Amino acid sequence: MDRMTAATPSPSPATAQDGDVSRGEDRRRVLLAAPRGYCAGVDRAVIAVEKALEQYGAPVYVRHEIVHNKYVVKTLEKKGAIFVDETAEVPEGNIVIFSAHGVAPVVHDEAKRGKLATIDATCPLVTKVHKEAVRYAKEDFDILLIGHEGHEEVIGTSGEAPDHITLVDGPDDVKNVEVRDPDKVVWLSQTTLSVDETMETVGALKGRFPNLLSPPSDDICYATQNRQIAVKQMGAQADLVIVVGSKNSSNSVRLVEVALGAGAGAAHLVDGAEEIEESWLEGVRTVGLTSGASVPEVLVHGVLDWLAQRGYEDVETVKSAEESITFSLPKELRRDLRAEAKTAAED
Repeated sequence: MDRMTAATPSPSPATAQDGDVSRGEDRRRVLLAAPRGYCAGVDRAVIAVEKALEQYGAPVYVRHEIVHNKYVVKTLEKKGAIFVDETAEVPEGNIVIFSAHGVAPVVHDEAKRGKLATIDATCPLVTKVHKEAVRYAKEDFDILLIGHEGHEEVIGTSGEAPDHITLVDGPDDVKNVEVRDPDKVVWLSQTTLSVDETMETVGALKGRFPNLLSPPSDDICYATQNRQIAVKQMGAQADLVIVVGSKNSSNSVRLVEVALGAGAGAAHLVDGAEEIEESWLEGVRTVGLTSGASVPEVLVHGVLDWLAQRGYEDVETVKSAEESITFSLPKELRRDLRAEAKTAAED
């Protein structure tokens, strides 16, 4: 498969709408969640790296993993992408791509000082949160950012207004929050969180700050919500749920938690079929299968093939939503970035 955004058609599964799935005790089956896998922001970011390599040739540098998936990163490395932890690692006169998770303004400044041409592959939904942070900081609000400490998206958002943002890492962290004016507080959130846990945190914050302001729209992205809803619908029906995704993918980890919360007998996160343990299938009639928003469909097909070889050939799709959102590619791909970078390095 040349392009990771393409997918081999899966075996024609039956479709169960709105969680209408029957539990057959005399057959082995797979409940396949829909939607699953690539969201529009991930698709845009991966294509941005592929297009940059096609247009400008290797190497193209990428600051941090373009998306949190081992398979995607390794595949892009084979094509000529070089992943770095810090902007300073990119030699002058080269192209650097910022990942889908977004970066703080200081990173853009680092790239300018390093005389680099940049492509910003930040997911537009993350960019929306960044703009909200800037807006509320200008209005002198204390901003309570619900998210996980150390996550790249949280680091990027916090960097937009470090003097105004306080990180709230779940409901248990609410008691530690201090603000200047309890009547001038707003909450924002990391886009890849569990919807239920986020709203629990918001509820706890409102208990402390009754006048807490909510953002104009829910920050948790449509893809995260849709994938969690699909897992909830199939979770109670499944003896085992397999989530395809990498360990550092926040939205994939959340899907495991959601599956268990929905009543799944067990749930495991795997990068691919090779990580599934045979012992997980003991006594299992119904396997639920889904994938995180940064997972190419080829990995899901690998799991379906692995399960089919073990008698789980009956596949039903559990559909919770239709997704038709697409994002245009970064505008920088329409320019001659190699020439711009060379000129910057010579100045």
